[in-house]
Amino acid sequence: MAMRRRIWTAIVLMVMAGAAAGTHAAERFITVASTTSTEQSGLFGYLLPIFEKKSGIQVRVVALGTGQALDLARRGDAEVVFVHDKAAEEKFLKEGYGVRRFDVMYNDFILVGPKADPAKIAGGKDIVAALHKIAAAHAPFASRGDRSGTNAAELRLWKIAGIDPTSGKGSWYRETGSGMGPTLNIAAAMNAYALSDRGTWLAFKNRGDLDIVVQGDQRLFNQYGVMLVNPAKHPHVKKELGQTFIDWLISPEGQKAIAGYKIGGDQLFFPDAKGS
Repeated sequence: MAMRRRIWTAIVLMVMAGAAAGTHAAERFITVASTTSTEQSGLFGYLLPIFEKKSGIQVRVVALGTGQALDLARRGDAEVVFVHDKAAEEKFLKEGYGVRRFDVMYNDFILVGPKADPAKIAGGKDIVAALHKIAAAHAPFASRGDRSGTNAAELRLWKIAGIDPTSGKGSWYRETGSGMGPTLNIAAAMNAYALSDRGTWLAFKNRGDLDIVVQGDQRLFNQYGVMLVNPAKHPHVKKELGQTFIDWLISPEGQKAIAGYKIGGDQLFFPDAKGS
């Protein structure tokens, strides 16, 4: 009888140990609030298996516009935020929601539009001059209108141009309220102009009659940054796991992986972490 009790005790302990190990394994994941461009460009599909194989940490991405991604992180629903609106990121830090911001990579924005080019801007490099011509021609323009980093960049450019595009809302200026991929789909269907990050454009297949019409203006520079959500605000944040992911992104190995992501021979993102 005593022997039987010892056997059962051993079995129970083994089951409990297995359950604890399973729970520990299940907890080795982080949530990253990021932009639709990092997701829809295919970058995460390329990077994350490399990181997960090395670290054993699973990364679950919630892809939203930058504004929404930062709001998700403010609520403590992510360990890491990886976005591309530096002004909004610095505000996030100032509010105490982030620990520290790191540059990770950059690419650029481009203006795409129909080959018929009703605003007569194709081949130009001056984005502000192009926006003036689009507004003057009342040529269709598809805006994300979703508080994303791309939308914020677009609105800054209209402001530099001294134009309020919302005065044309419902006629030539259309807000999609969608991510970059769906907005490009709408632009293709409408034969409209749209501002896009280059990464999503290179990965985008349903281009229809769209082509790049303006590129190369220094005002189209597109920087991405990464931050750990502040565990002082949200104690449940897995800071060690989150920091491990950040450290890998900005390490020589992570930076090399970012540079290695290409579509059709074109590099989509260019690493620029300090000291990488």
